[in-house]
Amino acid sequence: MPGHVELLANDPHDQLLLRNTHPPQWTNPTPASRYNLVIVGAGTAGLVAAAGAALIGAKVALIERALTGGDCLVTGCVPSKAVIRCARAAAEVRGAGDYGLRVPGEPTPDFAAVMERMRRLRAQISAHDAARHFRDDRGIDVFFGNARFAGRDSIDVDGRRLRFRKAIIATGARPVLPDIPGLKQSRHFTNETVFNLTELPRRLAVVGGGPLGCELAQAFARLGSQVSILQKGEQFLLKEDRAAADLLLQVFRRENIEVHLNATVREVVEEGSASRLIVSSFGATTSLLADAILVGVGRTPNVEGLGLEVAGVRFNEKGVAVDDFLRTSNRSIYAAGDVCLPFKFTHMADASARIALQNALLPFRRRVSKLIIPRCTYSDPEIAHVGMDEETAGRKGLAVQSIFVPLAEIDRCITDGETEGFLKLHLEKGTDRILGATLVASHAGEIITQITTAMVGRIGLKKLARVIYPYPTQSEVIKKAADDYFQSTIGSGTRRWLKRWFDFVR
Repeated sequence: MPGHVELLANDPHDQLLLRNTHPPQWTNPTPASRYNLVIVGAGTAGLVAAAGAALIGAKVALIERALTGGDCLVTGCVPSKAVIRCARAAAEVRGAGDYGLRVPGEPTPDFAAVMERMRRLRAQISAHDAARHFRDDRGIDVFFGNARFAGRDSIDVDGRRLRFRKAIIATGARPVLPDIPGLKQSRHFTNETVFNLTELPRRLAVVGGGPLGCELAQAFARLGSQVSILQKGEQFLLKEDRAAADLLLQVFRRENIEVHLNATVREVVEEGSASRLIVSSFGATTSLLADAILVGVGRTPNVEGLGLEVAGVRFNEKGVAVDDFLRTSNRSIYAAGDVCLPFKFTHMADASARIALQNALLPFRRRVSKLIIPRCTYSDPEIAHVGMDEETAGRKGLAVQSIFVPLAEIDRCITDGETEGFLKLHLEKGTDRILGATLVASHAGEIITQITTAMVGRIGLKKLARVIYPYPTQSEVIKKAADDYFQSTIGSGTRRWLKRWFDFVR
């Protein structure tokens, strides 16, 4: 298999995926004498940059060592969301009685069918990222092989040298495997390998309570695994609002997920076909047995073997060093996506690729620091956030007014039976300027976009109060927050004056 990606041998869906994203017997083209832009890496950032450059008429070369589409398509967003959707369906069937539906017997998820569906849909979506599409439809020179810079304006791949005017490094990141004695010898998985499973692990230990750990811990539990999740910190999702993380903790415990906080895995010991994890937590040592271990403790940028030193590109363990314009220490080379940014989201890779492309090829310059970046953890309920929280605003010297709206006050959430969650909206005190928001809801990732749009467009909460929302919808939680703000602006003095006026004209 090209690069580090693993697929199932002889699986028809994975074979289609491979034909799209790294066609067998692919012949690399003869390089042009010089390219306007060479892009290293054909994940989200690389594909977006390549498509955009070709659209405006640049001569583009795109280099990929493994599969076009990268982590998002093959081992990240696409497969995880396909599995999560099946897990949510299983939970909905189990809860059908709450809606007056009688389902005979306990639903039994067919894990092999769930994973087959995931592979089928992943292969279908891979057509969007197909190498032939970028070559034949967009006129891009697509090269497969290991890229290595040969100088400040040239790069070697597959025995060929490509010269460029500008280049973008978009090589992404890979999962970190912590240095735990015995872990490498155990039956462990990361996001790069877990989607090759065809049999459900009876007992699954999830090391790490970040987005990946939380999403897949809940999904596997709903599909029938006995799941234990071990989080090193005091809460899941350390970047999120504590109330949101605590709510998810309650959901996990209700769904019989065994939760260990402040937990450090000291050692993994093999016991037959199982693994025993030795865990210290709150000063005590315990152990638990697992048939498989899923590791989700972070990602590290792919900077090795690129010859960055030869190109004069500075980098360290955090990735390629870039300025606010995504330019590296070599003024002809830019970077985008996970290889250079702390926010390792597909949508951030997309947005940063557009900035790097524009700054590399066009005279209009944009700063990455100006981006307003939402994020979402696709647990159930989802946890979405955009902008600042109270602590961040305080560090910037901003006084904050927060508006809290429980979903239990929203009619559609009540009729849907999805009242577990809330919106916490942060304003600059004394104004209606939106600084940020956290939303916990079944479809928080969809709804948070409305707040992001308002922030990008510098639309204050007063104007949102004038927006007409279809009734009943869950997005009315934003309207409720806007109404609450509007009511708070009417002081007692104003109310007394208005009462005297209405008494006079009555």
